[in-house]
This record gives sequence, C-alpha cells and structure tokens, in this order.
Amino acid sequence: MNNLVIPCEIGKVSDGYHTFDELYEHRHVLFLSLMVVRSGSAWLSRLHDDGSSLDGWFVAGIKLPTGDISYHLPNRFWDIARRHGVRELEYAPKWDGHKSADVLERLLKWIVM
Repeated sequence: MNNLVIPCEIGKVSDGYHTFDELYEHRHVLFLSLMVVRSGSAWLSRLHDDGSSLDGWFVAGIKLPTGDISYHLPNRFWDIARRHGVRELEYAPKWDGHKSADVLERLLKWIVM
C-alpha cells in the first residue's frame, strides 16, 4: 500500500464531515457511556498491569462474555466514570493482546448474543 505523507496536525485532518479529533472524542464518550451502562463489569486504572502508564491518560475496560475490550481515555473522563460506579483498580488486568479488530469483533458478537 502506498502512503501519502502530508505534514499537518493529524487531529485536524477531516473527511469533509469530521476531524480525527472529533471522531476520537466520539469514541471516548461512547466507550464511557458503555462503561456506565455496564459498570458492574467495567474497570479503570491509572496503571497498566506492569505498572507503566501514559501521561494524561488512563486505561479502561469492560469484561464482556465475548472477551475483554479496553481503550485509553483522557484523564478528564476519570471522575465521570468513578461517579457512575466504575470500579477503580490499582493495576489494569493483564492485557490479552486484543487489537482494534478484536474489540470490534467482540462488541459485535456481544450485541448479537
């Protein structure tokens, strides 16, 4: 596959409808909403299972019957998740290696169960 590299601020790139920044903000809020709805199986942690972290971000996940899903979320969403009963862990559960495609597959399988 050929790549076209144009120096620019990536978050401001648009498809004519949404910028990358807007789409990521939607993903953050949609995942936060799902965590609130599934608060009994959702978790958040400032630290990965090995004790590492990303400055300005926390890791959050949901244990679904079809497998774990997780994302990093900006710190500004931490208090919202906690306020709605999402369980805080000292360390995130060990990551099972799931990738973006796995998250989509696990979500879709869960929806049609």
